[in-house]
This record gives sequence, structure tokens and C-alpha cells, in this order.
Amino acid sequence: MSLMRIKAIAGKEWIQIRRDRLSLAMAFLLPVMLLIIYAYAITFDVNNILMAVYDQDKSSKSRELIAAFTESGYFTGVADAASYKEIDRYIDSEKAWVALVIPFDFSKRLRTGKPVSVQVILDGSNSNTAMIAQGYVAAVAERFNRRQSKGTARPVIDLQSRVWYNPELKSRNYVIPGLIALIMSVIVSVLTSLTIAREWDRGTMEQLIATPVRPVELVIGKLIPYILIGFADTVLCVFVSSVLLGVPLRGSIVLLFFASLIFLVGGLSFGVLVSTGTGNQLLASQVGMLTSFLPSFLLSGFIFSISNMPVPLRVITYAVPARYFVSILKGVSLKGIGLRYLAPEMALLSLYAAVAFFLACKKIRKRIE
Repeated sequence: MSLMRIKAIAGKEWIQIRRDRLSLAMAFLLPVMLLIIYAYAITFDVNNILMAVYDQDKSSKSRELIAAFTESGYFTGVADAASYKEIDRYIDSEKAWVALVIPFDFSKRLRTGKPVSVQVILDGSNSNTAMIAQGYVAAVAERFNRRQSKGTARPVIDLQSRVWYNPELKSRNYVIPGLIALIMSVIVSVLTSLTIAREWDRGTMEQLIATPVRPVELVIGKLIPYILIGFADTVLCVFVSSVLLGVPLRGSIVLLFFASLIFLVGGLSFGVLVSTGTGNQLLASQVGMLTSFLPSFLLSGFIFSISNMPVPLRVITYAVPARYFVSILKGVSLKGIGLRYLAPEMALLSLYAAVAFFLACKKIRKRIE
């Protein structure tokens, strides 16, 4: 390989990038915009759950139970319902997600020490919200029971839970590391999917064919400017997530950036492969988006747990580089673990980068069909 030829190709590509002001602005502004927007839009935290109350007892004890729900910070009382039909109307119109039905003999049974059943109706059209709301209901009911028993009923098992790595259970801390992997996979694939296709569209590929530049030199020269841009985007995303959005960064930042560099090489090489195979900028951008966004979003473990997927899909996830990058980002950011535990992900990510680079070099043919 000739370093002079690689430098010439990289310089030529950088000139084209500088002339395309829109793509350059997109490369730096789009990741930060997407990170901030998705950080606030994608959340698994459920607060201010709309609740309707059908209080048939209308006693001080029933009002105390209602206050236990509204004061918990999770439930927001909408209005009092006078019947089950009114509850149906609230839930059907999505003015309430949860309905609390207190029986007419609620306070009487509490005074006599008899068990009493309180009905909770959940809107299951959003299963995630319903499951979380059900857990909140159980927690509020348990606290109410303890207050009513005044400590006389001593539980057999005193279960005390502690959450590690994300003690406040903020979904932002869970989502943002995966978002960085998702955004970077889309950006690098879309940017480099246009490189070779742009040469054919502009008629400059024939000039490159006439030069002594080898395919591997052409690929490396094309990748260098985009690696620098992608690495700058990664640094910017990590800065925004940790400083502006408050996501912890407990591990080695050197390991994180090294893994990012390997991920960039693999993603950029795959973009060059797509660009070479399509030969058209519009088609290349569409194929690049389709083959990067959907697998990274659905099969990386970012949103959906890989262990819950069917076996055929779990096998396919091994070919998705974002799977390994998401694990590395979460491990370094939240757990603060190092290469000792992340070595398998680093090895597989490196293998993907090497295979993608090899295929990109093999796909380029310096001849006119």
C-alpha cells in the first residue's frame, strides 16, 4: 500500500465533504438533535397516571385510601365516577388509565378487622403502562395496609430490595447509551453509503479507475475523513449525554472511545460496501438506512430484550454490530466495567469490522462494466 495514494484519496474525499455543506452540517448537528429529542421522547418512566375513583363508601377511611394514591406521586385523580358506566366512559376516552372502585362496606370491614376487597381496573391497551401501574397500585396498597395495622402484624419475611447501577430506575440512563449506538449506526451508514455511488453519478469513477490506486487504498482513503467525523460525533454525543443529560459515565472513557472507533470502522466499511453494490446515491441511501436503522433498533437489545426473542432471531442478532456496541456502552457508562468483562463484545465487534472492511475491498472492482 502507498501512504501517498491513501492521503490523496482522503484529501479528495475531504474536499467533497467540505463542499457539501448540508451533509457536513447533518453529520454534526443531527446526532446531537436526535440524542436530545429521543432522550426526552423515549422514556419508560410512568408518572401522573390518570385515575378515576368510584367511591361507594364515602367515608374518612375511603378518602384516606384515595389520598394514599394521589400523594404517592404516581397517580393523578381525574374525577369521581358515579357508576361503572362512567368508569367505562373515562377509560374509553383515555381520560383515565386506572379506575379505583371502593365498596360500600369498606370502612365497616376495616373497623371490624375483616378482609375487604378493593377493585382496580386497568387499561390494558398499553400493556407496559398497565403492568407498571399495577406494581404502583400494589405498593400503595401495601403501605396503606401497614398504616392500618399500626405495626401489630409483623411480616414473616422482611424483604429489602436494593437496585444497583441505576438506583433511581431512570429510564434515561438505560435509553441514552443505546440511543448513541443507534444514532451512530445510522449516521455512519448513511454518510458512507454515498461515497462510491457519488463517484459513479458524477462521472469521476472513471478517473479513479485510470489511476494506480488499489482497491484497499481507495477504501482506506474514503474511510479516513468519515472516521474523523464519526469520532467527533461520538465525543459530542458522550459529552451531551453525561454533562447535559446527566447520564453517569463510571467506566474507562478510553475503552469507550476505542470501542467506538472499532464500531465506526465496521459501520463505515459496511456503508462503502452498500455504496459499491448499488451504484446509485438514492438507492444507496435507502438501502443504508434500511440495513442500519431497523436491525439496530429492533435486534440490538436497545428496546427489546434479546433473551425474550425466538431462537432464529437471537441467532440473527449476532450479525448486528449495534448489539455489541450497546452492551459496551451500557457496561462502561452504568456499571463501570472494563475489558475483563467486555472482551467477548470487543472481539466480536472487531471481527465484524474486519469482515466488513474485507468485503468492501473485495467488492470494489477497478473496471467499467
